[in-house]
Amino acid sequence: MKLVAVTACPTGVAHTYMAAEQLEKTAKKLGHTIKVETQGAMGLENELSQADVDAADAAIIAADIALERPERFDRIRRVDVPVQLAIRDPEGVFARL
Repeated sequence: MKLVAVTACPTGVAHTYMAAEQLEKTAKKLGHTIKVETQGAMGLENELSQADVDAADAAIIAADIALERPERFDRIRRVDVPVQLAIRDPEGVFARL
């Protein structure tokens, strides 16, 4: 499955990146491809284009704050979870897809 994801936490320093790493590792383990955008203290990194989102089968939104440009995900199946869940139970997040 081809996936996109966004991770974002209130401070955007550690948990945003920890969640991104967990989602990338788990996607690889489960045989999926994933591109993860982080919305942290450094702003948007690895920003997803509308073409990235449109080409994906689903999106994982692991965020505890309002996303920047959330309208990109209006037409795609998505799973919204807290950042901590993506860190502690990434396989459980993928099971929700």
